Amino acid sequence: MSDKFQEGQVLEGKVTGIQPYGAFVALDEQVQGLVHISEVTHGYVKDINEHLSEGDEVQVKILNIDEKSNKYSLSIRATQEAPKATRRPRKQAAPKQEESTAGFNTLKDKLEDWIKQSDDREKFRK
Repeated sequence: MSDKFQEGQVLEGKVTGIQPYGAFVALDEQVQGLVHISEVTHGYVKDINEHLSEGDEVQVKILNIDEKSNKYSLSIRATQEAPKATRRPRKQAAPKQEESTAGFNTLKDKLEDWIKQSDDREKFRK
């Protein structure tokens, strides 16, 4: 394992291979690490090939070094400024409607109407 690299360090590397899950980046002649697809850029990456190609020179940050397995976890995204969140305009509230007898009524209001109608029908039948 190389003592010249530390977690949190930002340096230049060269993309040596592309896989559907990420890209392998050489940090020097002996050491290479993996940039997981989620660490390529801010936002969703469907196809890593739309962002990186073999031979590309990239700036990476070392996220993690696993001494036992000799694996380096790298991030390109961590070296980039996060895009400013764009706010979607809020939906405007519907204008308040004045209460009227037309439209929807509460069940309580309708029940009173139905009782009255029923009483009127009974009176008519008699």
